[in-house]
Amino acid sequence: MNNKRNLLIYRYWAPLYDVWIPLLSGHARQHAIDMLNPQPGERLLIPGIGTGLDLPHLPHGISITGVDYSPDMLARIQAKNRTANLAQMDAQQLGFPARSFDAVLFNLILSVVPNGTIAFREGWRALRPGGRAVIFDKFLPEHVPLTPVRRLLGHVLTSLGTDPNRRLADIIGNTPGVSVTRDEPSLLRGQYRILLLKKDEAS
Repeated sequence: MNNKRNLLIYRYWAPLYDVWIPLLSGHARQHAIDMLNPQPGERLLIPGIGTGLDLPHLPHGISITGVDYSPDMLARIQAKNRTANLAQMDAQQLGFPARSFDAVLFNLILSVVPNGTIAFREGWRALRPGGRAVIFDKFLPEHVPLTPVRRLLGHVLTSLGTDPNRRLADIIGNTPGVSVTRDEPSLLRGQYRILLLKKDEAS
């Protein structure tokens, strides 16, 4: 996975994304947002906002900031006239001060960026103490070994713009101030998970 390749991959994915991905992930996205429970007046960050598939699920009155590395994906949002502050930006290097947001929504981004650990820590840095984040993504279960078949599948899917063999424990790892308050299985018999995390007040 690298940014140069992702730019090319998602240039081709952009016209198709709104056709197929909502059918596969629409219900899970809604559940992730319900779990996050954003409130009017809050500042929400969406790293890897893509074509804006999360936006119709969000309640009114939220200040939404969405970033994506792909200008082709962002152009799809602009064509829909969705209300959000948009910026072309690398989720691994966010241009926001620390503690800028009340909530962060990591929907299907940590398996896409070249380094999911760095992207998570950047989003976490931008989250205020006491804030919360939701992760909805696919992970290699902690107890499942990386078999040759799974490794081969990973190579195939990585060429399509996503890595199914990252482990959640490696991504959130030793990030300070992380409390996982909910962890639920989602799509593909739990290969996808939805987690609610809270940032400690002292962080």
